[in-house]
Amino acid sequence: MSALHPESEPARHLPGHIAAALAQAGNHADSAGQSWDGRDLSGEENPLHKFDKDDGSADAGVVQALAELRAGTGDEAGVHRALSQARIFVAVVAQLGEEAMTEHGFAADKEADMALVKIKAPDGRMALPVFTTVERLQAWHDQARPVAVYAPRAALSAVSEEAQLLVLDPGNDFTFVLRRPGMWTLAKQVDWTPSYLNEQVAKLVEEATTGHQKLRTVKLAPGRGVGSRDQLGAPVLGGGAGPELNLQFVFAAGTPEAEARHITQNIHGLLAQNPEFAEAVDSIEVSLHSAPN
Repeated sequence: MSALHPESEPARHLPGHIAAALAQAGNHADSAGQSWDGRDLSGEENPLHKFDKDDGSADAGVVQALAELRAGTGDEAGVHRALSQARIFVAVVAQLGEEAMTEHGFAADKEADMALVKIKAPDGRMALPVFTTVERLQAWHDQARPVAVYAPRAALSAVSEEAQLLVLDPGNDFTFVLRRPGMWTLAKQVDWTPSYLNEQVAKLVEEATTGHQKLRTVKLAPGRGVGSRDQLGAPVLGGGAGPELNLQFVFAAGTPEAEARHITQNIHGLLAQNPEFAEAVDSIEVSLHSAPN
């Protein structure tokens, strides 16, 4: 996900790509002056998590689910299930909380707060980056402190931070994006079925399309944005940022295009006002088709 950009708010002046922008972000040491390099992730000295004797390696279940997705034998829901039981890492950086003037008239860091790193997706939405390993986090941002958390807790933090996406391993050989519905269900620790496979979503679409005689059917399919690519450009059938759901409107042969578009817009408006549909679907694309004679 090299196209992801740092959040532009002054309070979270963070890196864009892994390059020169890192130079001024965060600190190499915590507020007590202790370097984060080589910091032990276990024990009482790190009270931000309770993963004692954590070696910073990847959760085996997540590794397997991602491998199966890339091989075409797994799916997005499988990655979600693996994450629901997994420990991952979030990145935090020190940011100035309060300044004090030194005797020489220079501003000094009197209080340092810890802030979650957030990034901006190409469509402008905020995302929370998370990592399977400490090594991958530090390769992405060498000044950030890794904090181990269960993935549902990270998703809950993302919701509270008003992020719309959970981005797993940005900048690495494969980046998996968990879109808003998947992120919310992960935070609530309930199962997730992607909208393009969700029978309840299909039922809501069917209910919204009744009464249009020239509309033969509406098919649900994965949106073009569901697919992604690894660092070498190989396609992966999942893990993309969206659009998530493709609604394929099939009209009777000979239906005027203007009429078809008018019907489509009305149905789209009805679905957008349905809270259940809005919660289950991250983003949609629409295509118009003509039934054979």
